Amino acid sequence: MKKNRFHLHFILNGQEKSLDIEPGISALGLIRDIFDLKGTKEGCGIGECGACTIVVDGQAVNACLMFAAQLDGRKVLTVEGLSGEAELHPIQQSFSEQHAVQCGFCTPGILMSTHALLEEKPNPNRAEIIKAVAGNLCRCTGYQSIIAGIENAADRCCKGQKSSKKS
Repeated sequence: MKKNRFHLHFILNGQEKSLDIEPGISALGLIRDIFDLKGTKEGCGIGECGACTIVVDGQAVNACLMFAAQLDGRKVLTVEGLSGEAELHPIQQSFSEQHAVQCGFCTPGILMSTHALLEEKPNPNRAEIIKAVAGNLCRCTGYQSIIAGIENAADRCCKGQKSSKKS
């Protein structure tokens, strides 16, 4: 018996993708196993840790909780799509300068949550920053360096910009 397949067409890190997939595959499985992008991590598999955070149409989401089919017609950004080959994205540079990277397991998810935040609110206050990364767990840093990294990134790449979306 032939399994049903779903035709998926979406933008991944700026590139058009079109393929047939099994209907039950998760967005995380698609990203890691089919496209071999290993920056997006599986931590808990139940949407509690944020290690699998990606940006879908400007919103930070847990890839472990989405079916790949839900990406159809959408724009998806993973940590691999943040920067070019030659240099770090300003968010990545800020995290490095503020020592917000320890073991690195949670870092890609936090970077993606930060990217979504700064796209929506280029000049976030501390409470907005804390709320944006509340779904990202980190056992290494104690969060102060992460918050400092986000504040530094906002200063570096976004100061004076207006929010792209209404609150």
